[in-house]
Amino acid sequence: MDPLIAFVITLALITIVSIWYRISPFFTLIGGAVLFGLLAGMSPDATMQGIIAGIGKVFSAFGIIILCGAVIAKLLQEQHHIEEIVADIRRYVKNPPVIAGLSGYLLSVPITCCITAYIMLNPILDQLEKDTRRRNALLYLAAIGGIISYALVYPTPVIIPLYTAFSGGMSPILFDAVSIPLSLLILAGIFLYFRFAYPDLILQSGTGSPPDISHSDHFDMKNGFHWRAWAPFIAILVSIPIALLLLNLSQGSMINFIMLVGTVTAIGLAPTSVRAHGLSQGAKHAGLIIFDICGAGALGFVIVKSGFAHVALQQLTHLIPIIFVPFVLAALIETAQGSRVVTAVITAEVLAGSEVITSIHPIPLILLISAGSCIVSYVTDPFFWLVQRTTGDDIKTVVKEYTLPIAFAGIGIFIVAVMMEYLFFGTISAS
Repeated sequence: MDPLIAFVITLALITIVSIWYRISPFFTLIGGAVLFGLLAGMSPDATMQGIIAGIGKVFSAFGIIILCGAVIAKLLQEQHHIEEIVADIRRYVKNPPVIAGLSGYLLSVPITCCITAYIMLNPILDQLEKDTRRRNALLYLAAIGGIISYALVYPTPVIIPLYTAFSGGMSPILFDAVSIPLSLLILAGIFLYFRFAYPDLILQSGTGSPPDISHSDHFDMKNGFHWRAWAPFIAILVSIPIALLLLNLSQGSMINFIMLVGTVTAIGLAPTSVRAHGLSQGAKHAGLIIFDICGAGALGFVIVKSGFAHVALQQLTHLIPIIFVPFVLAALIETAQGSRVVTAVITAEVLAGSEVITSIHPIPLILLISAGSCIVSYVTDPFFWLVQRTTGDDIKTVVKEYTLPIAFAGIGIFIVAVMMEYLFFGTISAS
């Protein structure tokens, strides 16, 4: 069967199974890998070997990073340090919507999961606003803020596979010099979206009560900055120059090293009473995330081994301009299975070695894929259902206040990426 047709059939069935049965993405993605391999003419043995190799490749890339992020998150949660972080932010930012969006934005990167960051912030944001409509607005902003940094800032599990595949030796500092200002600009646009599109959700500065963190063993208002809460993140930042300048680590080794440093710091500062439980819960949560991403790696590896990149991408480039190909491909994969990390892993595998890489500069290329991963955050997106459950809103409202703002963010990222490519890099016109 034509690889492009097999790919469309596989995505369609993954979508149907995800919506109908709501089972773990790992099983739908593994099933999709088997189906695609057989439809594309691969032997059963070659298909299974591709699945095994894909799982191993992704686990080696993300296992340490995600485990460390999950353990840090659980240890901070067990000690109520997240409340302290929000309280510290509130000392300098008095507007509740900005607090919500900025908290989600900041926590998603070091915790390596925007959903985990949202779950941790949920009970705290409940204390900032008692009015249901206003509280829900804070929850939407926290979710969207987390997704924006998660989809744009290095090093997150979304950006790492894209950077690894396409950077060509480019410094991650250069990429973040572009992506961080862009992500903050997009987040500011989301604040305006809520302010003007939903005037009934405008939140007055200073409403609500401060988070109740008096139950924390380390809380002392006189001490001001809660250094224990921020310590793992400070350790991660301090260890970056050590990894690069003193230890001379590669980018891949550096990411794993700094996450291990942050985790050791969190474990060392945690009291004995919460250390074992935090480690156990963090490992369980990390396992769920890692296996879902490994399923994506299996599907992506089988797709590549089938020859899809050479045949289907050539067909796509005849149908649409080449600069649209990464964006459209990422949007299709995101629509089918709902995970931005999965989208990044599969898209990186599919595009690797194709003419797209040589036709588009790495920075706009990564931004195009990030933009595509934000376009359709709907029923296959597990975050969509989590937000729906925590807000209690109907699906129409969640689409209006979660799906559409993220889609607008994706469109904004896409526009910036295209402008950068044509105005500053000119790779396409040169080729």
